[in-house]
Amino acid sequence: MFCPKCKVLMYPKENVFVCKKCGFEKKKTGSNVVVSKQKKKEVTIIEDKNKTNVLPKTRIKCPKCGHNEAFWILRQMRGSDEPESRFYTCVKCEHKWRED
Repeated sequence: MFCPKCKVLMYPKENVFVCKKCGFEKKKTGSNVVVSKQKKKEVTIIEDKNKTNVLPKTRIKCPKCGHNEAFWILRQMRGSDEPESRFYTCVKCEHKWRED
């Protein structure tokens, strides 16, 4: 919701929306408003052996056992101007490692 006076995004506060620029308040109406904040970065890695078969495979040498095939996933760990990190899981020994 945007402020009708200054066109700035309004924020929920108790039972009203408040404009942080001019202080305009509007009472909440309709459905519930849910506000959530991300506390830390999340990384999802599939651990279930039955589900790893859906991940793509590549030819890369495992640093632990030397096998030449691994599952991989990409994750954006830093800012959008930085490259992704690639996570590998060895098909044979299930050793996990990361390539930035």
